[in-house]
Amino acid sequence: MFCNHSLNRRKFLKKSLCGTLMITGGMSLEEKLLIAGRSQLEKNPHSGHFLNNKVEMPTGMIGAVSLSRIIAGGNLIGGVAHARDLIYLSPLLRNYFTPDKIIDTWQKCEEHGINTMSAWPSEKTLKVLNMYWHKRGGKIQWLGHAGLDEDYKSIKSCIDNGACGIYIAGDYGDRYVYAGELDKLGKALSFIKQNGLFSGVAGHPIKVPQDCENAGLEVDFYMKTLHHGNYWSVTPKEDRKYNIRFGDPAFDKSDHASGYYHDNIWCIDPEGTIEYMQQLKKPWMAFKVLAAGAIPPKDGFQYAFENGADFIHVGMFDFQVQEDAVITKNILAQGVSRNRPWWS
Repeated sequence: MFCNHSLNRRKFLKKSLCGTLMITGGMSLEEKLLIAGRSQLEKNPHSGHFLNNKVEMPTGMIGAVSLSRIIAGGNLIGGVAHARDLIYLSPLLRNYFTPDKIIDTWQKCEEHGINTMSAWPSEKTLKVLNMYWHKRGGKIQWLGHAGLDEDYKSIKSCIDNGACGIYIAGDYGDRYVYAGELDKLGKALSFIKQNGLFSGVAGHPIKVPQDCENAGLEVDFYMKTLHHGNYWSVTPKEDRKYNIRFGDPAFDKSDHASGYYHDNIWCIDPEGTIEYMQQLKKPWMAFKVLAAGAIPPKDGFQYAFENGADFIHVGMFDFQVQEDAVITKNILAQGVSRNRPWWS
């Protein structure tokens, strides 16, 4: 019996090894390293990276609403990708994120303590969200991601369909700040607050929160990009002046043809962002903390929290939710060394 058992076990191990080699044989070096890393994490779940999912997800308050420190972003489920030069990526997302897949993703978020997601009030999103709430019994909160049209169409859609709060999207925040139309931003924020919701403004350049504060706008929280520049595809520093992106009259995407524009950086001045947000006494939700997928989560999350973010806003596939949630819990449970007080 013993000999047979040992022989069977040797055959099993040999077969498993062969199977693994066959699977990994056609993989890139990056994929092999990721698999090797995941294997080590599974063997040592208390390595500080993965995995103690019994820890409660920390939360913070904006207005009267309690939000998980990590919030699920809406670009991926909406089929929008900062694809750099990968032209197939957005269509791939639109095909991957079927209504059932979106619902499964939100359910996984709730299971792992992520109680809030953010998304545009598109027809598809609203349909799926109502299915999730009313047919699946889901409880995830929706942070509305709105544009700024003249009749407040997208803001009203967020209000009418159950958003817990609303922020003016970064494209619009940038555009109206650079146009000097702070009064229009202020009126939109007042409209949101008159309807009983907390309100915010998002922006890519630090000029957005600076100008909003200087104008005395009643902003409950800011969304501001934050990530470091330690990834190989980062825009060279000498070209970053061309990456202000939305709203800046000096920004011209035609520079892309001449090699100046790089769709791979969203915080062109992280040091300036950290310095300014240090003295801002309002909640700050950092977004693009992984530079649209170029920075590993543990690295990007740690950088954002240590440098003052009260929340992080992260796009996630369903298979990333658990790990992202646990990384957030572990970072915060171990205590974050930061100079900026928690403002939420």
